[in-house]
Amino acid sequence: MAKRENVWLAVAGIVVTDDGRWLVVKKKYGGLKGKWSFPAGFVEENETVDEAVRREILEETGITVKVEGLVGVRSGVIQERISDNMLLFLCTPLHANVVYQKSELIDAAFKTMDELQDDPDSSLLIHYCTKMEGLTMLKETKSMNPGDVFQYSSYKLFF
Repeated sequence: MAKRENVWLAVAGIVVTDDGRWLVVKKKYGGLKGKWSFPAGFVEENETVDEAVRREILEETGITVKVEGLVGVRSGVIQERISDNMLLFLCTPLHANVVYQKSELIDAAFKTMDELQDDPDSSLLIHYCTKMEGLTMLKETKSMNPGDVFQYSSYKLFF
């Protein structure tokens, strides 16, 4: 926790197949232990947020994805001292062969929205997202360099 200090930035992937199934995982630890949730994790110091979500989904489930765009932000404060922030990305899987990370996960699978809505083990965020209609999506814009003075090695905008 020390490396993240008191401001956390995480990403989650809402990975949806062409036939409408969602990629979900069951973690072995934390507040979502035993609950279906989206593949997620912290952004590392050497990556952009879209790179982080692709990495986390691949590490947890073996699924390679195309990031379609940013669809949501979850932000909260834990015990009045930790700013806990998560960016939610809509992603398209490039295949459906799930091989989950057994050290962190109990299970991972593609499930229908009906299965997730009816499952008491689905997280509150999953239940909320299954009821949403007409997502607004911020898409990555063409790469640009805001100026050498900033010394970015990678720079992206989502509008």
